[in-house]
Amino acid sequence: MYGWGDDEKERIRAMVMGPSAQGQGQGQGAWGQEETKELIRIRTELERDSTVVKRSKALWDAVSSMMLERGFIRTPDQCKCKWKNLLNRYKGKETSDPENGRQCPFFDELHALFTERQKNMQRLLLESEIGSPRSRKKMKKSSTSDDFSENEENDQDETDEETPTRSNHRKRKTKKIALDKSSKAANTARAKSETEIQVMLKQFFQQQQRMEKQWMEMMERRAYEQQLFEQEWRQSMEKLERERLMMEQAWREREEQRRIREESRAERRDALLTTLLNSLLGENNL
Repeated sequence: MYGWGDDEKERIRAMVMGPSAQGQGQGQGAWGQEETKELIRIRTELERDSTVVKRSKALWDAVSSMMLERGFIRTPDQCKCKWKNLLNRYKGKETSDPENGRQCPFFDELHALFTERQKNMQRLLLESEIGSPRSRKKMKKSSTSDDFSENEENDQDETDEETPTRSNHRKRKTKKIALDKSSKAANTARAKSETEIQVMLKQFFQQQQRMEKQWMEMMERRAYEQQLFEQEWRQSMEKLERERLMMEQAWREREEQRRIREESRAERRDALLTTLLNSLLGENNL
C-alpha cells in the first residue's frame, strides 16, 4: 500500500538526523500543534488498514513515511513515542484523576479515533457470528481487550522485545480484569449495603410505630385510670358529706332534746321555789 523501499527509509532517517533537518527545526524539536494533528489523522487513516495495524513496525514506518509526504520529518520511534504520550494524556494517566483526561488538547480527535475503532470491532463481531465457533471466540476475545492498548502499547520490534511486550499486555489485561472484578464486588457490596440500610430503616420505622402505639395505649390507660380515680374520689367525698350532714343532724337533735330537758327542769324548779315561797309567806301571816 505504501511503496517506500529500504533506500527511501534510510534517506528519511538520514534527513531526520542530518544537519539540514536540524536547520529546518523539524525531526528533533517539540511537536507542533499542526504536526500532532497530522499524526492523529494519519493514525486514523491507517486504522482502517488491518494489514498495517497488525504489525507495529510496519505501522510506524508507514506513519513516518506519510508524515514525510506531508512535510513533517519524524522517525518511526518519534512517532511511536509521541503517540504513546497522546494516549497517556487521553487516558489521564499523567494525573491522579482520570476525569482530567479531557484536559488533553486533542481529546476530540483521539475520541473520534477510538469511537471508530469500537464500531469496527462491533462490526467484525457481528460478521464473525456467521463464521466458525473458533473465529467467533477469537473475535470476542479481541473485542474485550483494552481499546487503548490493542496496538499502541504493543509497538515493539518483533525480535527480542516481543516477549516482554506480551507480558506487559497480559499484566495490563489481568489488572483490568482485577479492576472489573473489584468494581463488580464494590457494586455488589454497595447494593447489599443499600438493601441492609433499607431493611434497617424499615425495622426502625416499624419499631417507632410500635412504640407510638404503645405510648398511645399507655396514655389512654392512664386517662381511664385517672377518670376512675376522680370518680371514686367524688363518691368518697359525697359519702363523707352525707356522713357529716347526718352527724350534724344528730348533734342538732341531741342539742334540742337537751334544751327541752333543761327548760323542763327550770320550770319545775321555778314551780318548786314558788310553792316554797308561798308556804313561807303563809306561815309568816299566821
